[in-house]
Amino acid sequence: MELTKIVAAQEAEVTCVADVRARIEASMPILAEESLACDSLGKLTPKTYEILRDSGIIRIFQPKNYGGLEGDPVEFARLIMDLASNSPSAGWVCGVVGLHSFEFAQADPRLQEEVWGKDVDTWTASPYAMLGKATPVEGGWRLTGRWPFSSGTDYCDWAVVGVMTEAVPGSGEFTEPNHFIMPRSDYEIHHDSWDTMGLRGTGSKDIEAKDLFVPDYRVLNVKKLNARDYHRANQPDSRLYEVPFDYLFPGVISASTIGIAEGVVRRYQEYAAERVNRGGIKSIDNPYQMAALGSALADIAASRLQLLDGLQQAYDIAMAGGTVPAALQHEARRNQVRAVRRAADAARAVFDTVGGNVARMSSPIQRFYRDVSVAMCHACNVDEPVYAAQAAFMFGKPVPRGVIV
Repeated sequence: MELTKIVAAQEAEVTCVADVRARIEASMPILAEESLACDSLGKLTPKTYEILRDSGIIRIFQPKNYGGLEGDPVEFARLIMDLASNSPSAGWVCGVVGLHSFEFAQADPRLQEEVWGKDVDTWTASPYAMLGKATPVEGGWRLTGRWPFSSGTDYCDWAVVGVMTEAVPGSGEFTEPNHFIMPRSDYEIHHDSWDTMGLRGTGSKDIEAKDLFVPDYRVLNVKKLNARDYHRANQPDSRLYEVPFDYLFPGVISASTIGIAEGVVRRYQEYAAERVNRGGIKSIDNPYQMAALGSALADIAASRLQLLDGLQQAYDIAMAGGTVPAALQHEARRNQVRAVRRAADAARAVFDTVGGNVARMSSPIQRFYRDVSVAMCHACNVDEPVYAAQAAFMFGKPVPRGVIV
């Protein structure tokens, strides 16, 4: 019966996010089973990649004229959480790679044709950290740099990397954040650079470019991207892209992280159903362990709701023809990091009560816990600067540079 469901889902045409969900849900048992092999391989397994590619999940934000769905970011985030709660690395990679369609949809039409013209299922990697160096030349830039954490990079045919450039050439003040986009033939993947305690299956390896020419149309200024200048110039008829990039990107990271934290709690729930401690007491009869489980489940549910509510507000405003106000963006980012912190704390609370057997490498609980621990290290999940930035904005004070809001 399960195989029949999978085949039926795969044969159906993907026309909306609900179709993507049907495919993912039908394949979820396989994705969950493959997650351990992903960790061992240090990247998504070929089977995992094929399921995700064929599901259409990476095309949810893609423009319709290139096989995309221009779908609801709330449903995308919900799907990423559900996927990550069963297969952490798959959820993480789909969240990151899937977001690039949202960015590229607003780019110069020449870039869109290069990326999707021959294959609408093209994947793109993204080390966004502003670590590269770029020198302006006629028609473009000369780019050099090495960027870590290129999630899913083994299956990607393009990469977008971060570079800080001078606002005024020759000023020596590098204050302009940019995304430089390059095809797979123009950069090197350092395959020995990804050996971590968690999220091993993401294959988030270093990539490097050396004195590479990047034409102007493959460069996006992040300030203009967030101001929706590119959307209004290149994709004015789709209201989806009116949602700010720096509203959605951290939200996707939050969704992945909350999903992995939920995976810890759900694996604990499954283990507790059968566990008997050394005193002969069943976990389900231990009021302290059941209290930890109950409160953790409540915190996970609250985290999901708070994240999705912030995305829903922005999406509703955009689709109604409005502009997302800065106050809402600050509030949403505050709530995103708070929701992530709440979910991670819930995962830690049950982990602390599970007992010594959790230390065994065969335990899925410790595997999910290591994944959420690494996910919490992502820059988008650093919470205190975001709390401070939102409070500063509320009182009319300047927001410190470098805070992801």
